Amino acid sequence: MFKKLLVANRGEIAIRIIRSAQELGIKTVAVYEETDKTAMHIMRADEAVCLGSGPRKDYLNIDRIVQAALSTGAEAIHPGYGFLAENPMFSKKCTDAGLVFVGPPPQVIIDMGNKVVARRIMKNAGIPVIPGTDILEEGELGEQDAVDFAEEYGFPIMVKAVAGGGGRGIRVATNVGELIKGLKMARSEARMAFGNDDIYLEKGLGNPRHVEVQIVADRFGDVIHLGTRNCSIQRRHQKMIEIAPASLPADLSENVCRTAVKAAKACNYVNAGTVEFLLDEADNYYFLEVNTRIQVEHTITEMITGIDIVRKQIRIAAGEPISITQKDVTFRGVAIELRINAEDPKNNFMASPGVIQIYQSPGGHGTRLDGAVYQGYEIPRYYDSMLVKLTVYGFTWREAVDRLDRTLKSFAIAGVKTTIPYYKQIVKDPDFIEQRFDTSYIETHPHLLDYQDEVPELEKLASLVAEINARGYNPYA
Repeated sequence: MFKKLLVANRGEIAIRIIRSAQELGIKTVAVYEETDKTAMHIMRADEAVCLGSGPRKDYLNIDRIVQAALSTGAEAIHPGYGFLAENPMFSKKCTDAGLVFVGPPPQVIIDMGNKVVARRIMKNAGIPVIPGTDILEEGELGEQDAVDFAEEYGFPIMVKAVAGGGGRGIRVATNVGELIKGLKMARSEARMAFGNDDIYLEKGLGNPRHVEVQIVADRFGDVIHLGTRNCSIQRRHQKMIEIAPASLPADLSENVCRTAVKAAKACNYVNAGTVEFLLDEADNYYFLEVNTRIQVEHTITEMITGIDIVRKQIRIAAGEPISITQKDVTFRGVAIELRINAEDPKNNFMASPGVIQIYQSPGGHGTRLDGAVYQGYEIPRYYDSMLVKLTVYGFTWREAVDRLDRTLKSFAIAGVKTTIPYYKQIVKDPDFIEQRFDTSYIETHPHLLDYQDEVPELEKLASLVAEINARGYNPYA
């Protein structure tokens, strides 16, 4: 086992990795930018290295991160999730420097990071894929190929970046005009986000469900799955709420999970990853992509299986076998995860940086929090807006929903706008309670944004204390 591990990330996922490493007796190294020097992950690690002045650029500087690992005596690097986790050059440079990359081999990242190549591998393995094109040429020739594809398969059509991820580089077209415009917009966004403007098309499914399977694979060829997750509730192709299991019929769930294991073997996967599918109204399922990293929503799988996925990642990277078989994996209950972001839902989910004046978190049975903020913390405007992941567990779906309702009511964050009030609306929605949701849920439920911003007593008190501190006296006395 490693003696020291560098975590090449920030925020809650860095803290999450540090915890599992420390349980294994591994010393941890955090990295940070000067603009992020008050971040909690720095405090949780055994030591920390400043990568540079920032913002954003140094967290992505592979050479500086590798050098930080070497200079501190770290033997391995865990990338968490994000751009570096899916950058094959990062994996390769770690290996070239004699470091262990906690994730799949570079070639797997390359193959699965290219959506067209990934589709081809899965199709050759007999795994169902949505009808799609190869990479489209830029200009009139590519536009004509796109129109021809639309005429053959019909609208809607999904325009996708080959190197896409996190909802970026995706456009939906319902007619030829939108298709031509979408080609240009997706290509431009992909160029900015990924440095690669290759795009392709897929036939759009009408309001599908987004279901994924957590898989774990070791270097000895053993692959197991840890069940399904429903990630259908999303905004602009970015997930907001995740549920495990996905509540599929037993035979369908078994088929999807078996296909995920087959997909992992087809691409020679090693370590933890996620195979994602889209399901149509007739319960036909199609391969979507493989995420070659730990997922934000891994917590709900851990809740229903009792398996520490990050711990498995580290052990596999150290050369150990999975150590459990598929028969050892059991599922119990239902888990729901919400991403609590510093955003204003009523203002198109605009980011809301600022100082957290009060942070009062919920607790109790079946409640898990994965966060990286604290009272008095100033949320930088440069980074991701996620503050904390709230995960609840119940023996049944209804129990989990009731617990989610209770925890949201006792979750108080003052000083910035958050998505908590919006989630309070969702948890009371009859369609959510009855599990009637697909990828169109947010768009088809605009009324959930019709709520009044309440100023809780704690926030009023916090504002008063802040004003007294600023003025040196109580202006209302």
